[in-house]
Amino acid sequence: MKQLALVILNWNGKNLLEQFLPSVVKYSQQAQIYVADNASTDNSVAFLQQHYPEIIIIQNDKNYGYAAGYNLALKKVEEPILCLLNSDIEVTENWLTPILNVFSEKQNVAIVQPQIADYKNKKLYEYAGAAGGFIDKYGFAYCRGRIFETLEAKNTYGSAPIFWASGACFFIKKDVFNSLQGFDTDFFAHQEEIDLCWRAYNANYQAYYCAESTVYHLGGATLQHSNPKKTFLNFRNSLCMLAKNLPKNKLFAIIFLRLCLDGLAGVRLFFKGQFAHVWAIITSHFAFYRMLSKMLKKRNGTHKESYYGSKSIIWAYFIKNITHFSNI
Repeated sequence: MKQLALVILNWNGKNLLEQFLPSVVKYSQQAQIYVADNASTDNSVAFLQQHYPEIIIIQNDKNYGYAAGYNLALKKVEEPILCLLNSDIEVTENWLTPILNVFSEKQNVAIVQPQIADYKNKKLYEYAGAAGGFIDKYGFAYCRGRIFETLEAKNTYGSAPIFWASGACFFIKKDVFNSLQGFDTDFFAHQEEIDLCWRAYNANYQAYYCAESTVYHLGGATLQHSNPKKTFLNFRNSLCMLAKNLPKNKLFAIIFLRLCLDGLAGVRLFFKGQFAHVWAIITSHFAFYRMLSKMLKKRNGTHKESYYGSKSIIWAYFIKNITHFSNI
């Protein structure tokens, strides 16, 4: 048995598999490759069976989304290290060796992310992950190399500990994934990897960014940034994540302040004419209120005080005009 399982979650992504699987197969000899299919109807499975018989196909019985789709599929995977890879990622030669070296050399590291660069402009970091992620005091996510819509040049940041790793290319030890009970399936999609990393952090595991490994991410293949459903999921799930993971003494004060900041975000979108996104924020809050009791019941163990990388990334970016991570 190989040490690494590379698992691609697919739902009606035959075109993406045709485009991106060749690089994955060519440069991933150290891994057993799986495709976990969320009941696709576009002949994805038939395509894989015909063209990639060496790939193991795991067939889920419906579209469970990212979180539950992976949770179900990974129960059928035995390799001790997991790589959860989006179907719209191009990998590069020798990309796995540095990652495996991190796991072997840094015993407390349980989660690793490579450099994620933009497939459309390979000189830049990509939005979903860049050089590893952090959150501010209020749960807003940002990255080394990407704050809101500002992308920096790739290779700017070296290997280092991070707070969260991107679900676009997410390495984790299987025993840690299992001990944390995997992704929270109530999230369906978006921010579930940050929640998992936060729970790992509270359990004294470390996430790490490996600059020596590079992949290129197309991005927006499932939901475009302009899709109001993505806005809904990001706002709702971010609030759920706070309810689950904040230290008890800061819990309700920070959630209240976050609700106010979300309201300001809605006002900003209103004046930009993005009314569907304003409604998405409003409905995300009502969805969060319905889920709050359930989220609070999921709190367990220690909730560390030092979870955030900056006090307010919104203040830094929009008021102080700090657009680069190195200036925070």
